[in-house]
Amino acid sequence: MLSVSRFFQFEKHNTSMRTELLAGTTTFLTMAYVLLVNPAILGKDGGMDFGAVFVATALAAALGSLLMGVLANYPIALAPGMGLNAYFTYTVVLGMGISWQTALGAVFISGVVFVLLSLTKLREMIINAIPKGLKHAVSAGIGLFIAFIGLKNAEVIVPNEATYLSLNTELTQPGILLTLFGLLVTVLFMVRHVKGAIFYGMLITAVVGMLTGVVSVPQGIVQAPPSIAPTFMQMDILGALEAGFLTIIFAFFFVDLFDTAGTLVGVATQAGLMKDNKLPRANRALLADSFATIGGSMLGTSTVTSYVESTAGVAAGGRTGMTSVVTAGFFLLSLFFFPVVESLASVPAITSPALIIVGVLMSKSLREIEWDAIDEAVPAFLTVIFMPLAFSIATGIAMGFIVYPLAKVFKGKWREVHPIVYVLGIVFIFRFIYLGSI
Repeated sequence: MLSVSRFFQFEKHNTSMRTELLAGTTTFLTMAYVLLVNPAILGKDGGMDFGAVFVATALAAALGSLLMGVLANYPIALAPGMGLNAYFTYTVVLGMGISWQTALGAVFISGVVFVLLSLTKLREMIINAIPKGLKHAVSAGIGLFIAFIGLKNAEVIVPNEATYLSLNTELTQPGILLTLFGLLVTVLFMVRHVKGAIFYGMLITAVVGMLTGVVSVPQGIVQAPPSIAPTFMQMDILGALEAGFLTIIFAFFFVDLFDTAGTLVGVATQAGLMKDNKLPRANRALLADSFATIGGSMLGTSTVTSYVESTAGVAAGGRTGMTSVVTAGFFLLSLFFFPVVESLASVPAITSPALIIVGVLMSKSLREIEWDAIDEAVPAFLTVIFMPLAFSIATGIAMGFIVYPLAKVFKGKWREVHPIVYVLGIVFIFRFIYLGSI
């Protein structure tokens, strides 16, 4: 009988069960905030059943992490992606007036496309075709978008007839003060390199909120998970196949593709798993990610992707898929703590600091953009700025892909642009012309 240590090759990776258990626990703590934030975005704001989304979030994270651990033997955990859930709710459902069932159908289709591309060389072709600057601009733009949502939900930033947006003049409101307190506490934890800083920041904010009466005390702690029936198998695939949804499907696919690829390479490099600058078992890892997305859409949540927070587990010594399996176990265990999540996730002061901090972490990609080259800087800047201002990730992506090839052509560098980028630029232009804003 094959032992756990032999299956995950503990000796080869110079690790042990104790180390992997610690690493898996660390990874879970650093990304446990998704259990509160994702149901708040999809359920509270997106019109889906809150309890069902919570269960779908935990199950999808457990499924994805387990697949990554068993199929690819990587210490990388998965969960519904931040940014993709915001795009799902605020751009597709609320912005475009599309039902969440149809949006789930688009997520399902993007996962199927991801599977097909992972089985061929088209995936590598697409990744190599997209300019480096645009890849980093998309990540940074999503970061600003998420941070803006956090500030808006907490009412730190409010509408203003004269300037469109402004700082709330009543910053002494209890909810806003609690938000700022939570943000400060989380930042201090991160400055001190505390593992699970975001999660602990949310817990301390919740406790302070309860002591001051801003947050209601949970009526219970442990109970059976709520029903997943309201979201299970509710995706409208046929509706998502209409021509007008191609851009939506592409946005889900595009962001997941590069988010996953970047996370895989980053975590694998930190763990010393890269071989000759290549990622062993890359196809297995990408298949695990794509199958998790398909499974997540069937359960009732937005795109599932690899989490960069996995680096915390690697820093704690995680080197094999056992780390991911342990993380998956914690996500399954969290199903029984719904009363706590339900009480806390409905309070913007608790979830907003997490959104703002995640936005900060994603915005570090700005440093990778060639700001001294105008033909690189302008498309990247438009990609970044249009995401929060147009309140749409897809619009930011579209602006970058339209302007980038044009800038290169006029600079005489048209040969440096891959044909795929030209095709995508034309597609987005026609999308604006015939279907309006994205």
